[in-house]
Amino acid sequence: MSRSSGTRQGVLLVVGAMACFAVLDTMAKYVSTTVPLVVAMWSRYMFQACFTGGVLLPHRGRGLFKTRHPWLQLVRGLLLVLSSSLAFISLRTLPVGEFTAILMLAPMLITVVSASSLGERVSVLRWLLLSGGLAGALIVIRPGADDFQWAMVFPLALVVANAAFQLLTSYLAQKDDPGTMHFYTGVVATVLATLALPFAWETPGSAGLWVLLALLGVFSTLGHYLLILGYGRASPATLTPYLYFQIAFATLAGWLVFSHAPDRWSVMGIVVIAVCGVTSTWLSGQKNGRLSESEPTL
Repeated sequence: MSRSSGTRQGVLLVVGAMACFAVLDTMAKYVSTTVPLVVAMWSRYMFQACFTGGVLLPHRGRGLFKTRHPWLQLVRGLLLVLSSSLAFISLRTLPVGEFTAILMLAPMLITVVSASSLGERVSVLRWLLLSGGLAGALIVIRPGADDFQWAMVFPLALVVANAAFQLLTSYLAQKDDPGTMHFYTGVVATVLATLALPFAWETPGSAGLWVLLALLGVFSTLGHYLLILGYGRASPATLTPYLYFQIAFATLAGWLVFSHAPDRWSVMGIVVIAVCGVTSTWLSGQKNGRLSESEPTL
C-alpha cells in the first residue's frame, strides 16, 4: 500500500468513526435519564467484548491474546471507562452538539503534548490557540448563567482523559494488532463495569431500551475499531483535522433527535473552538511539511 493510499484510507476510517461516535453520544444522552450509568456502560462493553471475541477468536485463536504491552492495554481500558463515565454525566446536562464541541479541545491538547514529548518547542501561538479553545468551551458552558450546573464542567475533565486515550491508541496501534487492542479494551471495561453492576442494577423497562443499549455497543465497537484502523494507517497530525467532523455530525443528530438548535452563544463558542483547533492543526502540518522537505532522500 502506498503512503498516499494509506493516508486516504486513514482519513475515511476516522471520519466514519466520528459519525459512529456522534450517533453513540446521541443515544447515550437519550438513555442517560432512564437507565443507570453503570447499566448502560456494562451493556455497551459486554457487547463489544463478546462481539470482538466471537468474530476474531475463531480465526485468530490464541494469537488474539498476544500483546507486547499488556499493562498499557489495561491502562487503555481504564481510560476508556473513565472517558465513558464522564461522557454520560456530561450528556445529562449538555446538548450533543455543544458537548462534542468541548470534546474537540482534545485534538489541540494532543497536538501540544505530542510536540512536547518529541522535544519540540511549543510556540506561544500554539499555547494561545489552546487557551482560545478553552475560552470557547467556557462560552458554551457559561459559568454563572442561570441554568449553569457544576456537572457541566465534566466535559473539561473528559478532554484530558480522551486526549490520553487517543495518544495511547496511536502508540499501541503501531505495536499491537487492532483486533487485539479492541478485544482487550472491551474485556477490561466489561470486568470493571461488572464489578460495579450489583450496586446499581435496574432492569430496563421496555424492549426499546434493550435495543438502544445493544446499539450503544454496536456503534461504540464500530467507532473504536475504525479509529484504531485509521491511526494504524496515518499519523495523528494528519488525522487530527478530521476529528472535527464529529461536531457537524453531533449537531445534526441533536437537531434531528432532540430538536435542539444551539443558541448564539453556543454557536460562538463552537466556532471559536473549531477555528482554534483547525489553525493549530494547520500550523502542525506546515511544520511537518518543512521538516519533510529538509530530510535527505536516501
